[in-house]
Amino acid sequence: MFNLKQKFGQYGEALATRYLKKQGYKILCVNYRTPFGEIDIIAKDNDAIVFVEVKSRTTWAYGGPKYAVTPAKRKKISINALHYLKSTDQMNVKARFDVVTIFSANCKADVEIIKNAFELTYT
Repeated sequence: MFNLKQKFGQYGEALATRYLKKQGYKILCVNYRTPFGEIDIIAKDNDAIVFVEVKSRTTWAYGGPKYAVTPAKRKKISINALHYLKSTDQMNVKARFDVVTIFSANCKADVEIIKNAFELTYT
């Protein structure tokens, strides 16, 4: 059984997936799991593989959603992305990291894509 926070996270990921499709992204995988963690969405945008982190908020109490992608989170996403590229034999393709932010209050959701949100991080 999911709690409200988990349900809101699922809602945010579904909203982000629909939004990315409308922007021309081709969704390759949702909730890709590795031994090291998970990537919310893996997509293709033109000739690039895009690893997408989705951050959703209903309040500004803890800052905007884009500030929740901390250095530790970027490192974890990077490790998972390298795992995906290696396991799918795509180490030579162009790749990038995008963040989709969703702020949803009063039944209205604002969605933003931050392309090239960060570089590969492994230190």
